[in-house]
Amino acid sequence: MRVSVVDAGSNTVRLVIADVEGGVPLPVHTVKWKLRLSEHVGPDGTIADEAVEQLVKAVAAAGATARRWHAAGPLAFATAVVRGAPNRQEVLRRVASGTGIRMCTLPGETEAELTFLAARRWLGWSAGPLALLDIGGGSLEVAFGRGRLPDFAASLPLGAGRLTQEHLGVQDPPGPDELKALRRRIRHELRDVAARIRWEGPRTAAVSSRTFQQLARLCGAAPGRYGPFEPREMDRRDLRKAVGTLAALPAAERSQLPGISAPRAAQSLAGAVVGHTALKLMGLRGAVVCPWAIREGVLLRYAEDGADWWTDTTGTGDGAAPSPATPLRIASPTA
Repeated sequence: MRVSVVDAGSNTVRLVIADVEGGVPLPVHTVKWKLRLSEHVGPDGTIADEAVEQLVKAVAAAGATARRWHAAGPLAFATAVVRGAPNRQEVLRRVASGTGIRMCTLPGETEAELTFLAARRWLGWSAGPLALLDIGGGSLEVAFGRGRLPDFAASLPLGAGRLTQEHLGVQDPPGPDELKALRRRIRHELRDVAARIRWEGPRTAAVSSRTFQQLARLCGAAPGRYGPFEPREMDRRDLRKAVGTLAALPAAERSQLPGISAPRAAQSLAGAVVGHTALKLMGLRGAVVCPWAIREGVLLRYAEDGADWWTDTTGTGDGAAPSPATPLRIASPTA
């Protein structure tokens, strides 16, 4: 069975086409469109018309590509930048009318559950009790569990792009006061979740997302050209040093560092501060870098639980309601 997934994030729209026979998503084709939606939102989070039109064109192109590759779907969803937009329903309506593809938004906790499933499948049962951190442009997802799905999952407004816009826009490079305020915000938001992780005492911690992958490379992990099966880890002490290195440079110069790409250079510092603060508060010395994330989680649930799972999760395709502003959600054991 060949299935496609479209993920509209803060920076890019990504299409993954995979064969999922045997319950393993084996990618056969991937494409991405760099839209940088997060740079085209108003002060209240409203997505500008130009950006919506670009999103429609990207999703239409993704659908056409999926058809050429004879893939079912696409299973299309948007993450925090669309989920939190006041005009979210209008954005999803325009995507549907312009492409015939019913894109949805998933609650942040559902994103955490799906990413946890991907990490569990990648790392295997030998990982034991597992903590998962995934950072995007708009939110940070955290999950913990001992089984296939997490025992709890949380989504926090600690995305690297969001924090960069809200806390690191005065000086370049930022001053000590800006960094201090940023750390204070992160500690406040993470307090309850970090306490739960410390109490659970995970055997393994995993991080996923492009931001954490680039930070791991900066901390000395193997480059991407070595392939996904090369073991990669990120030590908390190395990440602390990376924070200092990034904070000393203007955003435009960070892309000269190992692993840091130009599109993510500006938000790399905020991502590093989130990562280091989270690991420290949770009592974790480091984390394994997992190449699988939410897209693979969607493919795995689709392969393991069938097409009805996607229909039940997304409803009519008009978009799920935004996640409630609670710091922690207990995942359903039957999810």
